[in-house]
Amino acid sequence: MRIRDNKGFTLIELLIVVAIIGIIAAIAVPGLLSARRSGNEASAIGSLRAISSSQQAFASTCANGFYSSALTQLAIAPPTGGAPFISPDLGAADSVDKSGYTVVLAPGSDGAAATLDACNGVAAGSLISSWYATADPITPGSTGTRYFWVGTLGTIFADATGAIGSDVGTDDAPGGNPIQ
Repeated sequence: MRIRDNKGFTLIELLIVVAIIGIIAAIAVPGLLSARRSGNEASAIGSLRAISSSQQAFASTCANGFYSSALTQLAIAPPTGGAPFISPDLGAADSVDKSGYTVVLAPGSDGAAATLDACNGVAAGSLISSWYATADPITPGSTGTRYFWVGTLGTIFADATGAIGSDVGTDDAPGGNPIQ
């Protein structure tokens, strides 16, 4: 007489387990993508806050109230010693891709160029009286759903349409809603 060994799983049991895992994954993936977009947006807001803070430090330290016109200028260490005004990841180029967003610093349209001495190795003609920075999603809807803008006054605005971030300065309303 032969005895059957029934150890292990049947094909039906394995298919049921795979189907359950597939259902759980289908439920979890949209939530994970949403969390990633939220994280990217939080990083973009943090980058704009860092730019705003570094511009204020730059203006009060050596530029006599004027600001830098480029991120790379803020990444230069002061000649008197100390750390650069902005972190190396934001000051690597004039347009930086970070956490799914493209961050750009530009002169405001209502600003004027400085006529004083150079500051921190930046020529006087490159110093400006108003500025704005934008953070736009690299792939709208995927890496982020909102566009962000900050200007000389330091208020960060958000908008889902991408209408903000035009060539505006301190006197122009960028559109969107201020971040609380």
